Amino acid sequence: MDSKFQNIVFEKVNVVARITLNQPPFNWMTIAMMREINSALESLLDDQETKVLVFTGSGKAFSVGVDVADHTADKVEEMIEVFHGIFRLLQKLDIPTLAVLNGAALGGGCELALACDLIIASERAKIGQPEIKVGVLAPVAAVLLPRLIGRQKALELLLTGEDIRAPEAERIGLINKAVPPEELEAATKEFIGKLTSLSGAILRLNKRAVYQSFGLSFADALDKVESLYLGDLMATEDAHEGLAAFLEKRSPTWKNR
Repeated sequence: MDSKFQNIVFEKVNVVARITLNQPPFNWMTIAMMREINSALESLLDDQETKVLVFTGSGKAFSVGVDVADHTADKVEEMIEVFHGIFRLLQKLDIPTLAVLNGAALGGGCELALACDLIIASERAKIGQPEIKVGVLAPVAAVLLPRLIGRQKALELLLTGEDIRAPEAERIGLINKAVPPEELEAATKEFIGKLTSLSGAILRLNKRAVYQSFGLSFADALDKVESLYLGDLMATEDAHEGLAAFLEKRSPTWKNR
């Protein structure tokens, strides 16, 4: 656990890193908290050991958004720079990310969850972008939501500012899984276990293959992934170990490189 942070808890246990938003009960994201998230993410950019990064929130919410006080004219430019820095770092991060929503994920909290690769939520969790109700918009959600759930549903959420419950979010493909509140911890451990049982190097390359293809034609995207496969993937020890283990009918021994 890194003791230099005051607004988050950042810890690495074996191959799992965890960032817990730690201003309960609602985990309003202040500029100070967001700077700490940026710092934690920067420390992971060259990390070759961690297999998954988990975002959680303490208290009864994941996060209900960026502190409204930090949206005022004297702070908004700094707020946007620091807040969007989180997403620029997440885009650079090859480590798979998992958001665990114990409660409400609204506004900037929803955007943070959406920017993660995978999302598990309590069935009680509310998910939404209420920014329009206070006269602003959600830049990150405006970019991400249409890519995740299509234009019409994205516009419905952005233009009405209404939230949805986790089961509905799962139904429309916005999150991976909604579970009863009492099962959230076990479901999270199971999900993390699926990832940590695999090669960290191959996990990162699979993620890279998906993200580097966004916005490209099929032919251009396939060329990029083909190059990744023949170049980066086949240069790893674990690709050869996985194939050999399959042919030899044994479990692979991953070296994570």
